[in-house]
Amino acid sequence: MDINTSISSSCFSENDKILGLEGGLRSCKILKDTPLISVITVVFNAADTLKDTIESVRSQTYQNIEHIIIDGGSTDATVDILKEYDQVIDYWLSEKDAGIYDAMNKGIALCSGDYIGMLNADDMFSDNSVLQTIIDEFKTKKVDAVFSCLNIVEKNNLSHVLRKYRVPSFSSFLMRIGIMPPHPTFYCKKSVYKDAGLYKTNYKIAADFEMLVRLLIKQKITWSFIDKVTVTMRSGGVSNSGIKSTLLLNSEIIRACKENNLYTNWLFLFLKLPVRLLEVLR
Repeated sequence: MDINTSISSSCFSENDKILGLEGGLRSCKILKDTPLISVITVVFNAADTLKDTIESVRSQTYQNIEHIIIDGGSTDATVDILKEYDQVIDYWLSEKDAGIYDAMNKGIALCSGDYIGMLNADDMFSDNSVLQTIIDEFKTKKVDAVFSCLNIVEKNNLSHVLRKYRVPSFSSFLMRIGIMPPHPTFYCKKSVYKDAGLYKTNYKIAADFEMLVRLLIKQKITWSFIDKVTVTMRSGGVSNSGIKSTLLLNSEIIRACKENNLYTNWLFLFLKLPVRLLEVLR
């Protein structure tokens, strides 16, 4: 899907919905003097957590939000939930895809917002003022992107914080050892993706790392750090599911750095272990 493809500013009728696998308001945004922020949620068989994600977007005090949900053809009750929230979500689509990064690319292509961020189906905004805080940072700092802090919590006990993910001072050295700003907290201008391109779908689990290396190191976009927890993430996920996935993740991190002219190696990646330990001990 072309990055320049976007949702029209006009409203859509029921005839635009295809076989019940597409829906949402496709609403006309009337807050003309207020920046539109697009939140993309990628989901696959996450019926147990999707409602929390939708409600956390719905409860935001900032009003000019476009929520787009891309489902990879779930076989659980995910589509039923999307239909239940049909008059809340701006646009949702359910169809088979080539993985999470393909779904993210679809979402970006469909966005009409001034700013874009990702909030996956296991994640939630940490409070109802998050998007207002992000918009205020963009307005004040006049930057291309912002990122903030993230808490990783126990899947069945959201009050139990397992890790505090905070990267206040970004540098090329941190990227070389495999430390990046928390991707679910990263918001940028839509023009950033138009200039840099989309997520590389030939990565299995580190295309988000490659994207941030590309944007922050290669493209040298401007950024600002918000010292606030904005996203709560349930533990788990492909990149944290065992030794095999860890090896794949690190090999893709090395590849991502190489493709963006940033030198690293396996020994460098071991340097991130003390940083991860500090996140647990905080």
